[in-house]
Amino acid sequence: MYEFAVWAPRAKSVAVAVGGGRFPMSLRSVRGWWSVKVEQAGPGTDYALLLDDDPKPYPDPRSLWQPRGVHGVSRLYDQSAFVWRDEHWQAPPLASAVIYEMHVGTFSPEGTFDGAIERLGHLARLGVTHVELMPVAEFPGDYGWGYDGVSLFAVKDSYGGPDGLKRFVDACHRNNLAVLLDVVYNHFGPVGNYTGKFGPYVTNRHGTPWGDAVNLEFEDSDEVRRFFCDNALMWMRDYHIDGLRLDAVHEYVDRSAIHFMEQLSSEAEVLSTTLGRRLVLIAESDLNDPRVVMPPQAGGYGMDAQWNDDFHHALFTVLEPAETQRGYFSDYGSFATLAKALTKIFVNDGGYSKYRRKNHGRPVEGLSAHCFIGFIQNHDQVGNRATGDRLEHAIGIDRAKVALGLVLTSPVIPLLFQGEEFAASTPFQFFAHHEEPGMAKAVSEGRRREFAALGWRPEEIPDPGSRETYERSKLQWQETTHGRHAEMLDWCRSLVALRRRSGALNNGDLHHVRVDFDENDRWLVMERGGMKMMANLGVASVALENHGGLAAVLRSHEDIQVTGETVLLPPSRFVVLSSE
Repeated sequence: MYEFAVWAPRAKSVAVAVGGGRFPMSLRSVRGWWSVKVEQAGPGTDYALLLDDDPKPYPDPRSLWQPRGVHGVSRLYDQSAFVWRDEHWQAPPLASAVIYEMHVGTFSPEGTFDGAIERLGHLARLGVTHVELMPVAEFPGDYGWGYDGVSLFAVKDSYGGPDGLKRFVDACHRNNLAVLLDVVYNHFGPVGNYTGKFGPYVTNRHGTPWGDAVNLEFEDSDEVRRFFCDNALMWMRDYHIDGLRLDAVHEYVDRSAIHFMEQLSSEAEVLSTTLGRRLVLIAESDLNDPRVVMPPQAGGYGMDAQWNDDFHHALFTVLEPAETQRGYFSDYGSFATLAKALTKIFVNDGGYSKYRRKNHGRPVEGLSAHCFIGFIQNHDQVGNRATGDRLEHAIGIDRAKVALGLVLTSPVIPLLFQGEEFAASTPFQFFAHHEEPGMAKAVSEGRRREFAALGWRPEEIPDPGSRETYERSKLQWQETTHGRHAEMLDWCRSLVALRRRSGALNNGDLHHVRVDFDENDRWLVMERGGMKMMANLGVASVALENHGGLAAVLRSHEDIQVTGETVLLPPSRFVVLSSE
């Protein structure tokens, strides 16, 4: 026997279709919850929901399994059946993390959780501590990035479904890797979203770049918030996920006395205490507002950390100065802005933003750098380029090694994007499979219009709906042992190992960070306790003072000369000196 329940305040009658039978549900609360017990239903049973006089069967908004995709019937799944082998697992502190962002579909040739498991040894040897999965909730089509998910409680079946995700998390924990999951609570995808048939999950009183906003503050919003909070708790409780990355929290519109993020933070803390496991919440935010990571007692939202795009933009624009002419990069481009990102976190911290044409952000005061995550590559900053080219494709391996050096020795928590560690030759392009011809055409044409405005010809833009675009983005693992790929992998491993063993590089106190630079000669020196990092992004060699006669512990290239008083740094070079 199984008791079906669904929130459907808009319906006058609800029934569940099981095994050829129709079982009417009873309204059990004034909030709009319906339920019925069905004797012949249990794990593995397929079912669908029927609303009023509509003959169309709909999937359950809280379905745990959609084996036939977002339009198909739902299937009951027993969360307690899986046998876990991670009884004593405890994730490392986020403050000491080195995060690795992964897209399941392109990480391995198989494009599945089981395929990814085969490569976990590589990540363990690399030295990363946390694997961050791009969204795995069921989304339409055979392949995509996952940010257009609609069955948010169901695991993408083509990746391996719910058991596949559990096998992956279990294997990660046995390899001493924590798992973070990217979740999308700011919108539903445009195809296969049937939540509107059941209740007011979204509202047209606010908008987002993807359409109507999620209803976090209007009538019936309590149950909408409950939907998303229950979803978050499910991943961490039932799938043993160690934390969540919340996509684009700046698109939450919530003027409630208790903000949605504060509510979620409080409930995650209770779950963490109950389970006895460390759980974390990470926000993606472009608000440049430190309140996102401040505790509720101090007027904040209680997130443990947030992505810091300013770090990426400041570093990227000194690597590629021409990019300052494009969009939001116009606020960056100098070594002064990079120095500010390294010492103050936000470049836009209350001053005027040329891109936004208004003042933006506020200063970070009294917070650890470990409340912020920095990167030079991620799915957005690679995949949202016209052809999905990676950093090394644009600037060459020497400057890419400098960039990686700065990311992995910076005061913020570093994040790597899959393949970055070995300078992957494959791009990471934007791909989204839509079976409906109209939607596929709209996505493809929209992508080409977007980049036509930047001077790209239509034929130069990969078709998002093409399987070739997806297949082209898969990592080629045979590269890791050859040429510049092996060279970059060795460099990355050395940097990660240095960061993980160095007390100075694990200190999040921004008062201990000092940066000197020269805009004309284009060099930068960052001091963190007993560690000193030197980078030359100019066209000529520079001689930099080595006060105290520090020893070189890591060099990007062997032609860097270090003496007792001077470091001779050729162009596109990076060195770490230490007194530790």
